[in-house]
Amino acid sequence: MMTGTVTARCEAVLPLTLRDAQGQDQAHNVLVDTGYNGWLTLPPAVISALGLRWQRYGRAILADGSEAVFNIYEGIILWDGQPLMIDIDEIDADALMGMSLMRGYELVLPVAVGATFTLRPIARPQP
Repeated sequence: MMTGTVTARCEAVLPLTLRDAQGQDQAHNVLVDTGYNGWLTLPPAVISALGLRWQRYGRAILADGSEAVFNIYEGIILWDGQPLMIDIDEIDADALMGMSLMRGYELVLPVAVGATFTLRPIARPQP
C-alpha cells in the first residue's frame, strides 16, 4: 500500500522513488492524474538529472484537441516497494502519475485539504 496527501490546491500528491542511470534512488512528488492514461510524465530537467534512456517519440491528443509530440524514455521506479520499468513521457509541466501506472490498484481519495489517500492492490478472487 502507498499513501499520499491532498494539498491546499486540491492536488493528490504521492511521493515516488525514481532510480537514476547510476542505480541511485531519488525521491520526487508526483500528482495523481486520472485523466492521463499513460504511466508517468516528468519534466525535461528531471529526466536529464536521472540520465534516463530515450526510447522513441510519442503522440497524444490534448484536452484542447491539439496534438502533441513528445519524447518517451525508459525508467525504473519503486512501485509499492518493488522496482518497475516503465515508459516515462517527457512533458514540460508537473510530474503526473497516470492510470496505466495505477492499473490493478484501488485509489481511495478523500478530497479534503491535508487528507491522506491510499493506493492499494486490488484483491484478486481465488479460483
